[in-house]
Amino acid sequence: MLTAGLLAAIAGLAALDSLNPATLAGVTLILLAPLRRPGSTALAYVAGAYLVVVAAGAGLFLGGAALGDTVAGAAGWVRRGALLLAALVLAVSAVRRLRTRTRAAVVLPPWFGPWTAAPLGVLVTGADLPNAFPYLVAVERLTAADVPAGTGLLVLAGYGLVYCLPCLLLLVAGLTWRHRTTGPLRRAYDRLGGERVQPRSVPAALGLLLLAAAVVALAVML
Repeated sequence: MLTAGLLAAIAGLAALDSLNPATLAGVTLILLAPLRRPGSTALAYVAGAYLVVVAAGAGLFLGGAALGDTVAGAAGWVRRGALLLAALVLAVSAVRRLRTRTRAAVVLPPWFGPWTAAPLGVLVTGADLPNAFPYLVAVERLTAADVPAGTGLLVLAGYGLVYCLPCLLLLVAGLTWRHRTTGPLRRAYDRLGGERVQPRSVPAALGLLLLAAAVVALAVML
């Protein structure tokens, strides 16, 4: 059942997940590009991101519920699988922090425009979902709480809105104060989507490994 505590926890996870560099960098790059309709293009991009977040979450949530109704104990294994996948993501991230690597820049393809912005939003956000640790935990929590299907889908729709909120705020600010925000947007893009060398960090790697171990322990206790 859906409680106020569970709803608050999922809202917190969505807020954490909303700070997605790839999606934010996409909106920033659209606002910086010399496009005829940057507003509608960026809005279509965000709509694509929203749709893939809600659709993927609904698929995982309803799939886990259906398995739980069909096979005894299946829902528990679905929940464990989601948590173990999240732990694997954290472990891989920890290993990556043990070496210096160069992150490729996010760039707009030549065919990009108002009609292709939504599919690109789906592609960019969908490709990043397997790395979305808060997202996987939120779906697992909904499944574990035996939330009814209709209520769960509404919560996931709200999750998608919170996920896209920073992008929408960025879009409004970029269109309203276009001349004033160009400089800050360029600096934000350089930080979020530009090519960047990520230095080796042992403390960060240890922190991620400890978090992965905690998630594994939670999966074992289910």
